[in-house]
Amino acid sequence: MRSQVVGVQTGPEQVVHDLTDLCERFLADTARGSDGLLHVFVPHATAGLALIETGAGSDDDLLAILGALLPADFGWRHRHGAPGHGRDHVVPGLLAPYATLPVLHGRLELGTWQRVCLVDTNRDNQHRNVRLSFLEG
Repeated sequence: MRSQVVGVQTGPEQVVHDLTDLCERFLADTARGSDGLLHVFVPHATAGLALIETGAGSDDDLLAILGALLPADFGWRHRHGAPGHGRDHVVPGLLAPYATLPVLHGRLELGTWQRVCLVDTNRDNQHRNVRLSFLEG
């Protein structure tokens, strides 16, 4: 298994941050044409991963539905951080902080419009780590 931690700047607003190109670059260096699995893990209590189309509005729709399901003014028991920060700690319960994806001939085997995305609603933490691990099969 080969593994690497990569830092990602997410900025001061909630975001769906596309990691697909980052994953492909990692695989180009590590998989070298091999088949296997790419495991993506976000070691944070306030972020998750999604396989979603980006750029056509689905990423904004995802953030909007998370806002509707997890309103900032809900009265969260988890109270440190910015107002509504408790919701950020619930996001990984809905969007897992990990994904395991097939790799064929050194490339991600994704659907036509699928992208690997970090979903970060936490405005208090603008730097995230992403662990990429390639397991050759």
